[in-house]
Amino acid sequence: MLEVFRLWCRLSSILGRFTLSLVCITLLSACASTTRPGVVGVNRQQFMMASQVEVDRLSAISFNEQNKKAQEKKILITSGPQLERLKSIANRLIPQTAYFRDDTQKWDWQLSLINAPILNATCAPGGKITFYTGIIDQLKLTDDEIAAIMGHEIAHALREHGRERLSQAMAQSTLTNIAMAAAGGYAAQINAANQVAQYVLVLPNSRQNESEADAIGLELAARAGYNPRAAITVWQKMIKATRGNNPPEFLSTHPSGETRIEQLSALMPAVEPIYREAIKATSPNLVVK
Repeated sequence: MLEVFRLWCRLSSILGRFTLSLVCITLLSACASTTRPGVVGVNRQQFMMASQVEVDRLSAISFNEQNKKAQEKKILITSGPQLERLKSIANRLIPQTAYFRDDTQKWDWQLSLINAPILNATCAPGGKITFYTGIIDQLKLTDDEIAAIMGHEIAHALREHGRERLSQAMAQSTLTNIAMAAAGGYAAQINAANQVAQYVLVLPNSRQNESEADAIGLELAARAGYNPRAAITVWQKMIKATRGNNPPEFLSTHPSGETRIEQLSALMPAVEPIYREAIKATSPNLVVK
């Protein structure tokens, strides 16, 4: 009996070491940079445990539900000059994402414009862009400034910051496996999609994530032939818009300040030569619906 116990102890020790090694291998394989660094040099390794396929799928469900509700309220803009203006800008920005990763040219890019006095814009995983008329009208945005905001939001999708936050929550056991949560019927799918949207679009990004999105967004705009210095004027307008008791929703997930403007200014020498080259010849291809 004693020998059996000793053998069990040895097997337990071996299995324990094997399990620990397997966990370490799994964690290491989940660490990678989602994008190439570009001239702005974003190359941080990221922890990605959540499935990209599931996050993209559930984000698409959430995007469709958002549009459905907006349509029911008669605030989803489906035609007109303002929507065409946004599409034109998106169609110049999206091809530039290939400089950071290859798979984006296969994403199902879509763009929605919602008529609401909200100072906000987002880009969900998989290329689902949403703008609100409030941010365009109230800040009186130029095309260059819209490109700066859209580039910033697209950069969050490129870096998969939402999936990164989901992965961190899953690793800390604060979020159930989203694949299991989405395995049920339509109601379960919507619930899981809302859960994903909370992490992807609602919860504040870290300073690090915001800096990465600023940098990549700046390069995207420059490569598309939009003046990168518009990113600075956007944040100057944002800072001005925060004065008072009700700061815009955009800033609830996008911290601003003079430090941010300083960081953007420091990147100008890297992106301005790209901008000067891009404005010589820009030929956008239609990629968004």
